[in-house]
Amino acid sequence: MQRTPINPWPWSLQLGYNQAELITAATRHLICAGQTAVDANGTPQHPGDMRRQIALTLDNLETVLHGAGMGLGQITRLTIYTTDVDAALQHFDVLGARFGVANAATPMTLLGVTRLAIPTLMVEIEASAAD
Repeated sequence: MQRTPINPWPWSLQLGYNQAELITAATRHLICAGQTAVDANGTPQHPGDMRRQIALTLDNLETVLHGAGMGLGQITRLTIYTTDVDAALQHFDVLGARFGVANAATPMTLLGVTRLAIPTLMVEIEASAAD
């Protein structure tokens, strides 16, 4: 897979993402359902702790990706839903650290929502990946 960043404006790079990426020569495409801060039994974890919920959500996303033989570096699109945009932004360094190691500046969207399916959850991340 070849990724070509498209950034008509450089401001998004300071926030850790590309405006777009042109993906060519991909052979597999994975679409992940929204991942949240739940344990292996689906029980919500870390109520009221946005930082730990983001970290566990990313752990769960990586587990799904690894099931397909992929990692964060293969994500081509990320959508983040949160019940508190300001709190999520305060802890975006968690995402930056994880995606930085993967050398990825994946195009993403952050959306504020009234609530998620389980009321104690504060963040949900959907992803698409390719290789």
